[in-house]
Amino acid sequence: MQLRYSFRLYPTSGQRTALARAFGCARVVYNDALRARETARSERLPFPKTGVLSRQLITEAKNTPERAWLGEVSAVVLQQSLRDLDTAYRNFFDGLKGNRPRMGAPRYKSRRDTRQSVRFTANARWSITSGGKLRLPKIGDLPVKWSRTLPSAPTTVTVVKDAASRYFASFVVETDASEVLPRTTPEVGIDLGLGHFAVLSDGTKVDSPRFLRRAEKSLKKAQCALSRKEKGSSNRNKARIKVARAHARVADARREFHHRLSTKLIRENQAVAVEDLAVKGLARTRLAKSVHDAGWSAFVTMLEYKAARYGRTFIRIGRFEPTSQVCSRCGVKDGPKPLNVRVWTCSACGAVLDRDINAAVNVAKAAGLAVSACGAQVRPERVPAPRGEAGTHPTPQPSTAR
Repeated sequence: MQLRYSFRLYPTSGQRTALARAFGCARVVYNDALRARETARSERLPFPKTGVLSRQLITEAKNTPERAWLGEVSAVVLQQSLRDLDTAYRNFFDGLKGNRPRMGAPRYKSRRDTRQSVRFTANARWSITSGGKLRLPKIGDLPVKWSRTLPSAPTTVTVVKDAASRYFASFVVETDASEVLPRTTPEVGIDLGLGHFAVLSDGTKVDSPRFLRRAEKSLKKAQCALSRKEKGSSNRNKARIKVARAHARVADARREFHHRLSTKLIRENQAVAVEDLAVKGLARTRLAKSVHDAGWSAFVTMLEYKAARYGRTFIRIGRFEPTSQVCSRCGVKDGPKPLNVRVWTCSACGAVLDRDINAAVNVAKAAGLAVSACGAQVRPERVPAPRGEAGTHPTPQPSTAR
């Protein structure tokens, strides 16, 4: 499988100028190609092929006074910009055909975009020097902060500048089956939520760090300082970078938490099961900020690719599975419950169940994993609870996340 490793770059002022030139040239070629295809579509002409666009917009354009500066950057960067446009069109048409989620049509790039990137393939003859620097054609040797060793020789490298004016080198490497972990016995179901980020079927509860909520005070201060700056001024640009860096710290902390937890779960369990959550739907409710702060989709994606990488089993059950309504001991469906009900009593067997642990056990059972339901029991109860106690309250109650 292919993996991507990102490392921080620290270019000099001259190298930052060269990278800005590469970003700009790649953006111009991309926009020229998009304009040519949109013009052909509006005039009902044949769709221009990539080879024709490459000859017209790169090779021949370098010989004109208007585009002579395209020769100041590596030709591979410009060619890859055309490949990116092909990918954007392919994703758009596949979405229309129903082969993938729908995506918007390709749009023109702007120099004010928060993310700028260029890609170098093996044809560009980039290399990693003996001193550990990244040597890029017509840019120079960029210092790299190596945080780990690459498992194999990379095939491509993408240089990215984010909204916080940070530079990263993103390498694509191929991995083989040598990283498959030894088989282990435990299998676990995971119930994701907001009160606790994750509740496991063995009874373990992982608290939600709430990175965005904890940083709201500093973010508010930086945003207020930005709003007071005059538009177009240098001070406003400095304030904008401060806001972007504050958000970047939150995103980095969240990503680090996801990586640590997902790696721990994959290493300790042979099979992992999660529920397919409707994150887009939940993000349109009053819990939107908390849902985005949790980052469930990114976490589940990490679980999925790490399971494939290390030889584990990853199972995603349907989102309509009634995991919170079914007793994990006797299997009786006791009906929906408001979110403020965290512990409930089964009307059939009398078991007092923790809502989150019971849901995690049901996730594991729905995935066919050999998980005991004993972890869901809080205390035994001889007399079944009245039906009204487990039903929906007639008046609205304060709710927390499941």
